[in-house]
This record gives sequence, C-alpha cells and structure tokens, in this order.
Amino acid sequence: MVHPIVDTHVHFFDLQHPVLKYVWLEPDFVHPDLGNIDAMKSLRYDIDALWAEARFADVESFVHVQAAIGTEDPVDETTWLTEMHESAPAPFTIVAHTDLGTDDAMRQLDGHGASPYFVGVRDFASEPYLASGETHAQFEASLVEMTKRGLVFDLDCGWPNMAAARALAERHPDLQIVLEHIGFPRRRDDEYFASWREGIRDLGQAPNVICKISGVGMTDQRGEYADFEPWMMTCLEAFGADRSVVGSNWPLDRIVSSYDAIMAIYRKAASTLSDAEQAAFLFENARRIYRLDSGA
Repeated sequence: MVHPIVDTHVHFFDLQHPVLKYVWLEPDFVHPDLGNIDAMKSLRYDIDALWAEARFADVESFVHVQAAIGTEDPVDETTWLTEMHESAPAPFTIVAHTDLGTDDAMRQLDGHGASPYFVGVRDFASEPYLASGETHAQFEASLVEMTKRGLVFDLDCGWPNMAAARALAERHPDLQIVLEHIGFPRRRDDEYFASWREGIRDLGQAPNVICKISGVGMTDQRGEYADFEPWMMTCLEAFGADRSVVGSNWPLDRIVSSYDAIMAIYRKAASTLSDAEQAAFLFENARRIYRLDSGA
C-alpha cells in the first residue's frame, strides 16, 4: 500500500517582500556548513511553487518552518503565511520563530497565535542555550508557556548537545519536542557517526522527543542511498516508527536531489517497517503533532 506523506519541513520565502528579511538567501551569503547554496535560490518560493514539485510524490500536506531569518518582528512572517494559506493548493501549518529567551517571547507567541495555522516554534538560539550548560529563567518560562498552549518545539541540535537536550526534555515532560534534521550531522566519517549514534540513542530515551528524518543529504551532497541508510535506520531504531516523522527540507535540499527522489529515499527506508508503522512514520504522527488532522 502506498501511504501519503506529510512533509514536516519546508521553507517559503519572498525576497521582494517589503518587511521580511532572509539573511541566508542574500546573494553574497555562504552557508557555514553547506557552502554555496545558490542553486536553490530564487526571488520567491511559495506553496504554489512547492506544489508544482511535490504533487506527484503522494504528499498531502506540509509544515512550513521559520525562514525569514533577520526579520525584525517574526510575527510578520506568520501574517504573510496565513494570507498565503487562503489560496493554497494544499494544506500547511506553521512553525514560526520566537525569541524564547527574551522578554518579547510572550508577545510574539500571542502574535503568532492569531493565526489558526500556527502550531510550533523554532529558535536558533536554543542550541547555544543548551551548549551553555546554564538554565535561563526566561527561556524555561517560554517552554512552560508553549506546553500550556500545546505548541511543538522544533529543536536544532547537534550530537554534542543531545545530552543537554534530553535533560531539557525531562524538565518539560509534557512539551512535544521534535529534533530537526536527524541532529544535522556535520561530518560523515566513522568517528563522527559513532558519537552521533550515541547521542541519538540517548536522546531517544526521552519519550516526549520525536525525530524528524529530514535533511539527510545536506552535508553529503553526492551521497547515495547506502550512505544515508545507516543514519536513517539508527533514528528509526532509537525513536521507533511511532516517534519519527519525514521532512524534505525543501527547497534547500534541491542542492542534493529532486523532490521525488528525496521522498523515494524516505519511502525506501520506511519499507523495512510494517504497514502500520509505515503509516505512522509517513503521515499519522505528523498529522497529529503538527495539527494537520484538522484539515489546516
């Protein structure tokens, strides 16, 4: 049986928008981990452009994740996305940026919350917070508030900080946390893999953490399925099909492959699972976690 897919990680942008800014898409910007990403840059990438690439891959819905990095007020991105949703050819929900460690966090959460499609937060300051080894009262209070509101915490976290991420998850056991991009591995050598695997297995012990299997080729842009398979299967073993979801990281991962081919990679990994597990991994978990089961 061919199951539908919920793509839990896409980015929309408009470089001509009068307010929104995208530091990572500026002409002279070189990504610190990926290098030159000019091949995926365009003036505008919205749900219509995504649907043109995704509509033959049996993908039913999407989750937009914070893209307007550098924008003064992150609520402006949510406003733009909410307006886009009105004529969208496929449903999507929104994981927005919030400055969780600042006094403005509550205002931003309230602003995002005006959109019926807002379901979660990503804050790139989260990993430096974990790495600091300190507990910041405002950051922790923001996570408590997110828990009360039923919001998802999309977490960018490499293996060196996964122990701290597990501790954070245990401090907030009712907060739904999603580890992005399998922990965004920066290298693909055996030594790095061993350390990453240990971190993944440890973090997988926290029952409120989900693993987003996405971006698997970002730092291995000429890799083959055999290169990606150990990383994906380690995640599925550590978290189980009931705590794993799929994401394309589109259009950024266009530097790696085509959309259909990326989805085929995830389907091939899922083929090792039972039919019920495939359904959970490919769409059921994501529908529930990112509130797409309500027809967003």
